[in-house]
Amino acid sequence: MKKEIQQTDPNVLLKFAHLLGTEVKDGRLEIPPKYGKGYCTGYVFNEQIRILITNYKLNVDLTIENPDVNIPMRMILFKFQNIIPWLEIPSTDMPIKTVPSVLITTSAMNTDIIIPIDRNTAAINIEMDADYLSQLFGCSGQSMILKSLLENTQPLLFEQILYPSLLKIINEMMTEAVNTTFKRYFIRIKTEELVCRLLMELEKREEKQIYALNSHDTKNIYQIKERILHHLDTPPVIKELAISVHMSPSKLKRLFKQIFGNSIFNYYQDFRMKEAARLLKEEKLSVSEVGYQLGFTNLSHFSRIFKKHIGMNPKQYTKY
Repeated sequence: MKKEIQQTDPNVLLKFAHLLGTEVKDGRLEIPPKYGKGYCTGYVFNEQIRILITNYKLNVDLTIENPDVNIPMRMILFKFQNIIPWLEIPSTDMPIKTVPSVLITTSAMNTDIIIPIDRNTAAINIEMDADYLSQLFGCSGQSMILKSLLENTQPLLFEQILYPSLLKIINEMMTEAVNTTFKRYFIRIKTEELVCRLLMELEKREEKQIYALNSHDTKNIYQIKERILHHLDTPPVIKELAISVHMSPSKLKRLFKQIFGNSIFNYYQDFRMKEAARLLKEEKLSVSEVGYQLGFTNLSHFSRIFKKHIGMNPKQYTKY
């Protein structure tokens, strides 16, 4: 009986290579110079797990329809963003809103139908079958958020900021020198470790009820997020934000916390202090300059808030 050969390269990677008139070799697609620069790499480990890593810049406008989208599987998508240095874009030019994070979505959200390739693209996409994860973790003791995610019956989206321990795994996945014999196995181990640690972080969220999302509400919540991050010198006013997206204040607060795992004000204050830390270290601004630039009129209050979020006061941080 002839043994069936398992496909190891993601279909979207093969389709991309065909479109560019090149081939995928050992799971890697190098962008031909006439089309741009960079690479894509990906693996189909089995029917439950696949990964696609992209880091390229094209000089043509193209889109690819993902051929795997309509496959009748219950895949959960983990989309990592702002974790690979973008080609030809210095890190100092990256605004605060582009901190490393991961979007975690159920298959019902259908966020990855079209893969844009008409600009710089740097991301890691991991897809895992919900049934496979459910078998690993079981049902006992699960938080509401983890239970809802693994059931994969509602359109859900969560965003998680990537902490140093998670970034360390990604860095190992991207930079560890592993020979061809062990490369595929190594990437799979790191993929599963990454997903496990992400789910551990999600389970810490204390949501008593999870609400299904629709594209309209999700778009509105992300508009609010962008507005907050572009005005770190102005504390958010819930009522005004709600009016701007035609949403009740209670619904806005509920969905924002569900997606980002934090209240609107705490989310704002956390990013405000991250920006303060960046201005102190990278821009070499004084404590007073940073405080006033971020909307503080009382520098003592600024120092207290900074210490609460960063762990030391601004002057100590500049010497750290």
